[in-house]
Amino acid sequence: MQELKNSLLELITDTSTNLPPDVRAAIREAKEKENAGTRSALALSTISNNIRMAEENVSPICQDTGMPTFHIHVPVGVNQMTITRAIREAIVEATRTGKLRPNSVDSLTGENSGDNLGEGVPVIHYEQWERDEIEVRLILKGGGCENKNIQYSLPCELEGLGRAGRDLDGIRKCILHSVHQAQGQGCSAGFIGVGIGGDRTTGYELAKKQLFRRADDTNPHPDLARLETYIMEKANELSIGTMGFGGNTTLLGCKIGSMHRIPASFYVSVAYNCWAFRRQGVTLDPKTGSITSWLYKEEPSQVKVREREPAAAAEGASGTREVVLTPPISEEAIRDLKVGDVVVLNGLIHTGRDALHKHLIDHDSPVDLQGSVIYHCGPVMLKDENGNWTVKAAGPTTSIREEPYQADIIGKFGIRAVIGKGGMGARTLAGLQEHGAVYLNAIGGAAQYYADCITGVEGVDFLEFGVPEAMWHLRVKNFAAIVTMDAHGNSLHRDVEKTALEKLAQFKEPVFR
Repeated sequence: MQELKNSLLELITDTSTNLPPDVRAAIREAKEKENAGTRSALALSTISNNIRMAEENVSPICQDTGMPTFHIHVPVGVNQMTITRAIREAIVEATRTGKLRPNSVDSLTGENSGDNLGEGVPVIHYEQWERDEIEVRLILKGGGCENKNIQYSLPCELEGLGRAGRDLDGIRKCILHSVHQAQGQGCSAGFIGVGIGGDRTTGYELAKKQLFRRADDTNPHPDLARLETYIMEKANELSIGTMGFGGNTTLLGCKIGSMHRIPASFYVSVAYNCWAFRRQGVTLDPKTGSITSWLYKEEPSQVKVREREPAAAAEGASGTREVVLTPPISEEAIRDLKVGDVVVLNGLIHTGRDALHKHLIDHDSPVDLQGSVIYHCGPVMLKDENGNWTVKAAGPTTSIREEPYQADIIGKFGIRAVIGKGGMGARTLAGLQEHGAVYLNAIGGAAQYYADCITGVEGVDFLEFGVPEAMWHLRVKNFAAIVTMDAHGNSLHRDVEKTALEKLAQFKEPVFR
């Protein structure tokens, strides 16, 4: 199959850089539902800009290109080992050219393979069928949304909802709870796939398979179709909103499947996916490996697709103010900020993720961080023809992973601002108040938008941690993010979660009997 590797590389590239029409339509519909000038409306405008930029630049929509997961149907007699070799070759090439971020890390040593290959990576599932063509479906699901997957064992007690029993109503409660627990950490507004039954492994596999369904399809099972419609309506009444900022749209899609189980076990498994729903598929000629058709390219007919002029992300929501800051930043300037302010940064910032935070607890920083800004980001980086580093994608990662370290590092190094997504917890909030620092929420997944704000790479430390975990020193201009945790003990994330929990409790009484 002469064309097989090239076809797979084209599939990987398109999946990483170009959202399918059904996902775009769901995002456009969400924009129509938000009130102009709100934080969620501005976030959705930034998301829309980012989608356009990724397509034009042929660069990753989100810097976390996730775990490549392939579901493949093959005719009887097709050599699956040949396809696997071609997939691995295409993965390496896509990583080399910056379409994928090197994400394969040895779980014991922490070493990044650098080419997205490793034990169990990429994930490839094969099924035989009686058709003549090969069908390859690919999903790139990032770590931020993967970490918000959740599995319930019924019966159980759920915060705000009470007892969930082994029936359709108990399933209903679990799904609503799964949306609430994700908050903005999974880059809401998002999509969920739900698997009912099976064992712990097959339940999650069924949940993820639901994500390969089109966002605009209808479940053939009438009870599940009714449940999907119910969840879409009620989940969006929780007012979690885009990025957890509050708002009218929290969920963009809900797809549910079921399978048999053993009597002792009743699992409800939920696979959460961010708005950057990177899912695509092709059919291939089994003799040549060339692409014969695309599976998700048609524009949905029943969803309104009118575009609206996007607002600039640096503009504040109604009633807020914009503050321009240049690091190093004084404590006085930080304590003047409050939740809801839009901060525009010009100057030097430093990336830092899991490996760096763990390192800095027991070691000095290679650069002076007094008055500085730490950006929770694992960028996609390439070297140009002159050997200089260039930024291909640079959106925020989920910040809550750094909760065990963040307050101590702020105090130890005099950091004044932390940029990330999804907010942080009570310990960090206390540290912000004690030391005079703020948390700035950037728009999750908007990797092209923020890469465009980076004017230069001034160096890198700890490259031995791997590209995503290294400490990159980036010069930025007009880098905008919203204060969601301030130096006075206020947290938008805490307030939204509290309000959403109160609204969740309204759905406690049985609905499906």
